[in-house]
Amino acid sequence: MRTLLIAFGAALFLWQCTPHTPDDPAQSSPAGDENTVVASFDGGQDNVDDPDSQKNILQIAASSPDHTTLAAAVGAAELTTVLANNGPLTVFAPVNAAFDALPAGTVETLLLPENKSKLQEIITFHAAPGSYKVEDLKDGKTIFVATGHNLKIEVRDDGTYVHGAKILGTAFASNGIVHVVDKVLLPE
Repeated sequence: MRTLLIAFGAALFLWQCTPHTPDDPAQSSPAGDENTVVASFDGGQDNVDDPDSQKNILQIAASSPDHTTLAAAVGAAELTTVLANNGPLTVFAPVNAAFDALPAGTVETLLLPENKSKLQEIITFHAAPGSYKVEDLKDGKTIFVATGHNLKIEVRDDGTYVHGAKILGTAFASNGIVHVVDKVLLPE
């Protein structure tokens, strides 16, 4: 009997892991039901729409009116999956005004397909593996980012700065921490 149960459990597990396409479209997952979690498996968690769970880093940036330029840059760099999948990550997210402060034409040039690798480098320069709260960012220390660089931390009378950018606020995500900053961090 035990062998039969193990065999049944294994068969059920394998069946669950095998993709199935219903013959009748009416039997497919319900769309529009408020309790339905919609997911696409084309790239990771960046396509998951789950209104009941804590937002991930990508969702926080995409839903912020102060981060529309960052969200567009992440999309153009094809890094949405990185910011949505499991972390933890700490992301320093420049506000739109930070991008506006760059020399005229910089953002438009970076968004061109031929500049995707440079844009990817700049965006990953804003992401550190691990979760770093503001109180973890100590004066004179450095923080390692995804490009392999170390960013200098400064604690001044008016706040905490990373690579010269002031942290304006912090949001906690399901896969890490987002620190809103007032400047675009650029590799030197």
